[in-house]
Amino acid sequence: MRALVSKAIGGPETLEMVALPDLVAGPGQVVVAVKACAINFPDVLIIEDKYQFKPQRPFAPGGEIAGTIDSIGEGVTGWEVGDRVIAMLGHGGLCEQVIADPAKLYRLPEGRSFAEGASLILTYGTTIHALLDRGHIQAGQTLLVLGAAGGVGLAAIELGKAFGAKVVAAVSSEEKAAAAKSAGADETLIYARAPFDKDQSKALAEQFKAAVGRDGAHVIYDPVGGDYAEPALRSIAWEGKYLVVGFPAGIPRLPLNLTLLKSCDVCGVFWGAFAARDPKANQAHIETLFALWAEGKIAPRVTEVFAFEDGGKAIAKMAARGAIGKLVVEVG
Repeated sequence: MRALVSKAIGGPETLEMVALPDLVAGPGQVVVAVKACAINFPDVLIIEDKYQFKPQRPFAPGGEIAGTIDSIGEGVTGWEVGDRVIAMLGHGGLCEQVIADPAKLYRLPEGRSFAEGASLILTYGTTIHALLDRGHIQAGQTLLVLGAAGGVGLAAIELGKAFGAKVVAAVSSEEKAAAAKSAGADETLIYARAPFDKDQSKALAEQFKAAVGRDGAHVIYDPVGGDYAEPALRSIAWEGKYLVVGFPAGIPRLPLNLTLLKSCDVCGVFWGAFAARDPKANQAHIETLFALWAEGKIAPRVTEVFAFEDGGKAIAKMAARGAIGKLVVEVG
């Protein structure tokens, strides 16, 4: 089989296509023939040794895949060779075959493509956990979404609307604003590119306040960080929830006096740890996502598909914050 692997710390240009032995499922395992692998921001970080987990090299990036079951190990029940599945991995998805835990497989519904299947669990799983468990979002509240045209951003728009919120989408271009609108955002605003000086930061805070209204944003979903965080926090509602999801623009330093003045909460969102610590609650969320998908209330937006050989280009585009929706590498 072929695999696109990281042998040394570096950017996507350091990835190498290599040949590896084919896999055979051992006891309690299944081998999945990978058809599609979605690219997410952790794939940018993991090959640079900047992610929470640092796999032993060589390894392939890629945390979520869809494909078909190739072989089944002893003791595995409920699955058959040829079944279409979605699998969550810590890494390793940019390989033609992967070993997967049967407990972490999900059936890919008929009529859904492998690219769509590979684009569902991580972004929507992170977001449903963020909005329900950390943000306690309620119908009628205002949700401000930063980076709203990315994978998790579009998921936040769709799920926010599904839960009855008014959604204000903040993006960096007209093209991204159009994508946010098409996902159901009630309002959009376009912010400038950081870094910001003091006056620019203040102006952005006023822009956020005008967009969310005089009562402020009850929930702020921030997968961006950097210089955008403090201006967004200044637009929060009394007793609002600020959800910390990611930092592609850098790790911000927030003035804690703002949390006192608004009596608000700054809440970390670490979906992977939540799923490991409370698998039953996570499974309930995933079942909700599949139901919403079937009802047409959410739908992964795959905007670009890359050839296997160009997997590094997909990661580079993610690193440059140029992605709208989901980027997928076609592996098999």
